[in-house]
Amino acid sequence: MSLREMTDSVMIEGLVVETVIGVYDWERNITQRLELDLEMGWDNRRAAASDRVEDALDYARVSEAVSELLQRLQPQLLETAAEAVASLLQDQFRVPWVSLTLRKPGAVPAARSVGVRLNRGQADV
Repeated sequence: MSLREMTDSVMIEGLVVETVIGVYDWERNITQRLELDLEMGWDNRRAAASDRVEDALDYARVSEAVSELLQRLQPQLLETAAEAVASLLQDQFRVPWVSLTLRKPGAVPAARSVGVRLNRGQADV
């Protein structure tokens, strides 16, 4: 099966990361909550056949890497954070595509959260 025919994915929903993020001076002195939903292209057949985590996209390792990246990066913009996460997933974990939503709850008092959504890569690479 070619990647074009692959429709498998691995999801991580509601990943919470506390980090410094924001453009205002006061935001650079506190941590704030970010919430991520990730869907990553991954051929799950090998892991299904072996029943071994070594053959799977290890969502614990992915979650840890994303958290560490955002805590180290401390970006000003959600857009910067989202692009960095997408690049990490494609480069370090070799996912052919990623769809992610990144939210910053409470950033706008009248809204539950604000955020960005992006899709990077393609199944037919």
